[in-house]
Amino acid sequence: MTSHSPDTDTSGPLQMHLPDNKLAQELFGPHHQHLHALGAKLNIHITARGNHVTIKGDRARDAKALLDVYYSRLVNGGHFDTSEFERTADKIALASTETQLRDSLALASGYADFAIKTRKKTILPRTENQAAYIAALRRNELVFGLGPAGTGKTYLAVARAVEMLVAGEVERLVLSRPAVEAGERLGFLPGDMKEKVDPYLRPLYDALHDTLGADQLEKRLAAGEVEIAPLAFMRGRTLSHAFVILDEGQNTTPVQMKMFLTRLGEGSRMVITGDLSQIDLPSGQRSGLFDACETLQDVPGVAMLQFDQNDVVRHRLVGAIVKAYDLRDARARGRQR
Repeated sequence: MTSHSPDTDTSGPLQMHLPDNKLAQELFGPHHQHLHALGAKLNIHITARGNHVTIKGDRARDAKALLDVYYSRLVNGGHFDTSEFERTADKIALASTETQLRDSLALASGYADFAIKTRKKTILPRTENQAAYIAALRRNELVFGLGPAGTGKTYLAVARAVEMLVAGEVERLVLSRPAVEAGERLGFLPGDMKEKVDPYLRPLYDALHDTLGADQLEKRLAAGEVEIAPLAFMRGRTLSHAFVILDEGQNTTPVQMKMFLTRLGEGSRMVITGDLSQIDLPSGQRSGLFDACETLQDVPGVAMLQFDQNDVVRHRLVGAIVKAYDLRDARARGRQR
C-alpha cells in the first residue's frame, strides 16, 4: 500500500451502489455514524445518498474495500457490530503495508469458512483466536476455552452446540455452571429449586435464546432436548450423544471437575469455559479448571484455547476495562514481591 499525505487525492472519488436498501442502512448506521467514524479514522470524506456512497481521499480504496466486506457479511446473514467495525477501521488506518491491509480485511470478512449457522442467525468469528476456537470445537471431543469475559468463549460454544442439535449431530444439549460458588450452597437461597438456580444459569439461557429462539428453546426444554442445570446435578450420569458445556469452570474444585469430565459418553462433545483470573474459591482451594488444564495438556484429542483482552467483543470499553484491571493486578503482584 502506498503512503500519501492527507488531502492530496488525485484519483477522483470512488462510487459504491448497494442493492439492498435495508442492509445499506444497517451498514451506514443511524445518521450514517458508521460512515462518519470510518471517514474520521482514514482522514477521508464519505457521503451517502439513498443506497449510493461516494468516497473521496487518499484512503478511499481501503475504505471501499472495508465497506464491501461488511456489506457482504450482511448479505450472507452476518451480524454487524459497531465496536468491531470501529476496531477493524483502526487496524486499516494503522496498516502500513499491503500485507497488513489484506490481513485486516481478512479478519473483517469474518472467516466465512468458520461460520456457525443457528436458527436465528449466522455467527462469524471476529478474531483469529475465535476462528481457531471454532475450528477446535469442530475437530475435538473435549475443548477448554480460557480467557476473560466478553471473548465469546461460552457464546460460541453454545452456538456450535445449537448448530449440531439442529443438524441432528447430537440428540441434546446439557449446559451447566457451578451455582453460587464451588460449594454450590443453594439451600440458603429463597424459593424452589428452579428459582434458586435460574439466576446463576441466566447467561446460558441468554445465549440459547439468542441462537435458538424463544419458541424453539421452550419446546426443546420441555422435550428434554435442552437441559440447563447446576454442576451438582451431573453426578452419577453418563451423557451420551450430547453436547455438554460447563461454564465458569474456574469455580470448580478438582474433584468436581474430574466428576464432570468423566460424564462424557459415546457420541458426545464437551466444552469447559472459564477465566483463571476470576477464581471465587475459598483461599487456598485449588481450581479444578487450572488442575484439569495442567493434567490434560498433553492428552491427544483435548484442545485448549486461550483468549485475551484483544478478543473481547463486547462494548469497546470492556476490553479497556479488562486491560486496566490486568495492569492493576500486575502492579499489586509486583508490590508483594
